[in-house]
Amino acid sequence: METKSLIINIATTLFQQKGYIGVGLNEIIRKCNISKGSLYHHFPNGKEELLIACLGSLSDTITLDIEFIFSQYPTAQEAAIAMIDKIIMKYETEGTITGYTFTSIVSEMGSLSDAVRNACTNLYTRIEGIYASKLVAEGISIEEANSKALMMTATIEGGIMLCLTKRTSEPLIVISQALQKTSLNY
Repeated sequence: METKSLIINIATTLFQQKGYIGVGLNEIIRKCNISKGSLYHHFPNGKEELLIACLGSLSDTITLDIEFIFSQYPTAQEAAIAMIDKIIMKYETEGTITGYTFTSIVSEMGSLSDAVRNACTNLYTRIEGIYASKLVAEGISIEEANSKALMMTATIEGGIMLCLTKRTSEPLIVISQALQKTSLNY
């Protein structure tokens, strides 16, 4: 694996596990088994530039996965349930949800720069766009689809944060069960 990709992969996992503030450059350097010079060669502006690269990588990974799941189901409701069930399975088998969320990173948003906030906003916008497109295809107006997409994003991301905080998949299980009893097309 190329050094830059290695740094991004390891730093992404560390940021997800410990948050942006909880991870120091020395820890990233040690885990990557590289020199400080190598890190700064790839990320001359340091930790924040690395975080933005990690968010970009996560954005691609997460949205490709969501797009794939949503293309496999006829309704947004069925796709959302399948996606939540996948996250639950990941949590129950691995004990974490790293690689599928950036919620643990962005929980510290108040202390981050506009560039980082913009990277996070772009990912949330992409996710909401996937949800909204599916809902529009089901006949819901664009305005209503955008509103429901925001609700879905907030609910799922909040459920992920609760899972990580409570160390149980129960919050996502409850969300999945409630979604099965609810119609997104009302």
